[in-house]
Amino acid sequence: MTGLDKWYAYMKSHDRAALWDLLHPDAVFESPVVHTPQRGRDITFKYLSSAEKVLGGPGFTYRGEWRSDNGAVLEFENEIEGIQINGVDIITFDAEGRITHFKVMVRPLKAINLLHRLMGEELMRQAGEASAAKSQPKSPS
Repeated sequence: MTGLDKWYAYMKSHDRAALWDLLHPDAVFESPVVHTPQRGRDITFKYLSSAEKVLGGPGFTYRGEWRSDNGAVLEFENEIEGIQINGVDIITFDAEGRITHFKVMVRPLKAINLLHRLMGEELMRQAGEASAAKSQPKSPS
């Protein structure tokens, strides 16, 4: 199974463990709204799992695919809150099929602004869950 096949499988299954395994430890994520590239598996995982929750709902579909020897460009569409979102995922894989670079580009501006708000809310929700989990008392073993 190629890295791209594994990506498609993740998008169908929503299996966060599969996403983690798919990411190279030095993966880089480039967001349409964050100026600097986000470096490392941890932050890339947070962005991609959040994006899947925000964008990957029932209307999400990949409309086109262009492959190279070590990557792919996938055009996607969805409609959220009445706004039509169109974008591309530009994904690079290593020889083992792990994602080394993931860049997202989105149009139009209304869609970027909507995703900026929704992604911010999702990332804050995840941070709150992580913080709450850390503050829970440990059960005695």
